[in-house]
Amino acid sequence: ERSLLFSRSPLQDRISAMLSERAHRLNSKLLSLVSQRVSSDTFDKVKKMIRDLISKLMEEATSETEHKGWCDTELATNKLTRESKTEDVSKLQAEVEDLTNTISDLTQDIADLSSGVQELTAAMAQATSERASSKEINEETIKEAKAAQAAISQATSILKDFYAKSAEATAFEQQTPAEDAPETFTKPYKGMLPENGNVVDFLEVIFSDFARLESDTSTAEAMEVEAFKKFMFESEKDKALKENEIEHKQASRTNKETSLHEAKSELKATQEQLDKAMAYYEKLKPTCVDSGITYEERVKQREEEIQSLQEALQILTGTDVDLS
Repeated sequence: ERSLLFSRSPLQDRISAMLSERAHRLNSKLLSLVSQRVSSDTFDKVKKMIRDLISKLMEEATSETEHKGWCDTELATNKLTRESKTEDVSKLQAEVEDLTNTISDLTQDIADLSSGVQELTAAMAQATSERASSKEINEETIKEAKAAQAAISQATSILKDFYAKSAEATAFEQQTPAEDAPETFTKPYKGMLPENGNVVDFLEVIFSDFARLESDTSTAEAMEVEAFKKFMFESEKDKALKENEIEHKQASRTNKETSLHEAKSELKATQEQLDKAMAYYEKLKPTCVDSGITYEERVKQREEEIQSLQEALQILTGTDVDLS
């Protein structure tokens, strides 16, 4: 029944063919749809449809220009944020790693120094114990040597006195040899003599041995005291230096641990900001980045679609198109 009321004109066929060719060249679904409608509707409906489409395409162009400006701004801002936060995250990660390594090194240094202090403390305790033991032995040796010298000196004095008196007594009682005088009392008594000297000489040798023992032991004691004092001084100094270094390294480690805690907190916050920026970029991509064709390509296609529709309308009206 519709075919009886509506007859398609050659002009419509011309416009339909032109729009179909443009649709194929531009790969435009819109022009393809209009091409089909042109051949099936009346002139008035076709003209109204084309005018409406031209107006709609212009509104879309204005809207897309605004959207393009918004996308450009958002993408640029987002890019700066992503780049800035990526750089910040990288720096903070390096800082965290550096602080972690520094704290580990300080901890090892403190452990080594503490071990050194313990070794020095043990060495000084052992040296003190050995010094006390050696001192006791040396003092006892000196005491015994002095006592021996005193005893030998006293014995020597007694013997000398005895020998002197014996010699005097022998001289006093000595007379011209008589018939009743034994030959054994013709010379002064000098005691039981060793092969190369008398008992007094022997005691004097022993006395000198004990005197030398006392002297050598006193000298050894003095040298040991001096060596002990030097060792203790050097050890105390080394221990004090190590303890001072431990104190400084512990303070440094505490500061580094505080800095590490702050760096980790800042890294966490910055990473969250970067993650949000990355998520927002993914949200922008469908409408601002991955739309299939570029903005310039869309603008060019829309302009050619508008131009094609304007040409079709001009053919239908036979006049210039007023789009105002």
